[in-house]
Amino acid sequence: MASFTLHGIPVSRGISIGRAHLLTPAALDVKHYLVPEEQVEAEVARLQDAIAEVHRGLQALWTELPKDAPTELGAFIDVHALILSDPMISEAPLDIIRTRHYNAEWALVTQIDELSSQFDEIEDEYLRERKHDIQQVAERVLKVLMGSASAMPPSFPAGEDHAPPSMIVVAHDISPADMLAFRDRDGENRSFIGFVTDVGGQNSHTAIVARSLDIPAVVGLSQASRLIEQDDWVIIDGDAGVVICNPSQLVLEQYRARQAALIKARKRLLKLKKTPAVTKDGTAITLLANIELPDDCPGALEAGAMGVGLFRSEFLFMGRGPNGLKVPGEDEQFEQYRKAVVAMKGRPVTIRTLDVGADKPLDPTEHTALNPALGLRAIRYCLAEPQLFLTQLRAILRASAYGKVRILIPMLAHAFEIDQTLAMIEQAKAQLRAEGVKYDPGVEVGAMIEIPAAALALPMFVKRMQFLSIGTNDLIQYLLAIDRVDYEVAHLYNPLHPAVLNLIAHTIATGHKAGLDVAVCGEMAGDPKLTRLLLGMGLREFSMHPAQLLAVKQEILNSDLAAITTRTRRILRAVEPDEIAAAVEQLQNLG
Repeated sequence: MASFTLHGIPVSRGISIGRAHLLTPAALDVKHYLVPEEQVEAEVARLQDAIAEVHRGLQALWTELPKDAPTELGAFIDVHALILSDPMISEAPLDIIRTRHYNAEWALVTQIDELSSQFDEIEDEYLRERKHDIQQVAERVLKVLMGSASAMPPSFPAGEDHAPPSMIVVAHDISPADMLAFRDRDGENRSFIGFVTDVGGQNSHTAIVARSLDIPAVVGLSQASRLIEQDDWVIIDGDAGVVICNPSQLVLEQYRARQAALIKARKRLLKLKKTPAVTKDGTAITLLANIELPDDCPGALEAGAMGVGLFRSEFLFMGRGPNGLKVPGEDEQFEQYRKAVVAMKGRPVTIRTLDVGADKPLDPTEHTALNPALGLRAIRYCLAEPQLFLTQLRAILRASAYGKVRILIPMLAHAFEIDQTLAMIEQAKAQLRAEGVKYDPGVEVGAMIEIPAAALALPMFVKRMQFLSIGTNDLIQYLLAIDRVDYEVAHLYNPLHPAVLNLIAHTIATGHKAGLDVAVCGEMAGDPKLTRLLLGMGLREFSMHPAQLLAVKQEILNSDLAAITTRTRRILRAVEPDEIAAAVEQLQNLG
């Protein structure tokens, strides 16, 4: 096969080399794992048994049909039985298990997706609609498989010869919830080592989750899902935003060498785990972790985080809207928050209240807002759903009885929003007191500064709040009028725009002058190329994904605040993009 290269937007650093797995929406609903060679025939037998059971079920339906049943019912059962007997269903998935080592569910869905795409190209409407019959038959088999003694993803010891090649997911788009599901299903034995999508931007939440998984990813490739074929060899260069399909042996060897060098560099960083984050001149810096779920806490501690600066609570809700499961109740939320608080062993845990909307819909099937990023999202949504909000606040407060908890409110812009939120927190406290439920009465409440209006009206925030956290992702999006999910304008998203830098510096200075802690919890905090710039602005509290923490710590240890601060002031006075970029690079190279 001919080799070709695609250029996109780098969103998660590193190099991955593996086989392409084209992902369709249907494939997200099943488990994905690779089966060791010695278990392949057992997996084949599992699928064969499921098909046989569905055959028996269809036969039973036919036998039990009442004499006066419409003839269409019998014909319907006959059609499904014929489809199930067709080699494209009964045999082709078995070949996929044997050749690609996919588990039975994954192999079946892969084959059904291929057949479905073929039916979509049929001109005759009646024949085209038969695709639904095929999908219904597959659903019957999947239900049997998922109810059988399905093996968990098997472990492949390091260096095992029979371990199949790792997979690189190629898709038109992947939602944050779906990406999170890959981590949940695959754990440490993850077979997926990279993500490639047609759409997306540098700071979409999908990109953020890719970084949280610490997996190389490139988005905004436009035609990747059409050009790359199933099982093609793929290289992801997550630093350059390059995807190479079917590379030559020479290119493959070059990238394997670069991959090995990156692994060595990461191992060197591991030596900094227990080193305090202190600048050359002795200034201590607080490094915190961003997490999506309580299970991320051990990784945060392992990386040396001094606490959680952002617990994205919306990931407990995602995919559980009206057409899915119910949203988590108070007890379920409380258990998750308590689990995180206990896991952090006395270190502070900052829980951001529900931040849904834009590219994080609570129910992905609902698209009512013309512009979700400017619609009913985050605190606006919570105040419009007071019972849901009150439930979450009660759960967070209950968790505060087990360790230091801070509440972070997203997307505030108006004084009345702050006042309503604080009133609801007091209401939740009063309810818990009346019920005799323990909580920390001194829980601090802070505001996300992520709307330009908030950054320009800080006095009303510092007067009411106890800490600030700058959400640079949305702040940049709203300040520059750039949809960070839209790959067609993603190149205009620029954290070094002079308006962005000055607003961040202004927020840090104003917060500190009022005696408030100020953190940055957006993606800028985890970018080592921007660490010294933020230090020069006066930032002393960084919150990022644990995977980024050691690289940022290395920059802090090599920084001289006196020299950095002087140069940063000059950068903040500059207005030309090239001048700013060059000055930031010089700052990065400052000895």
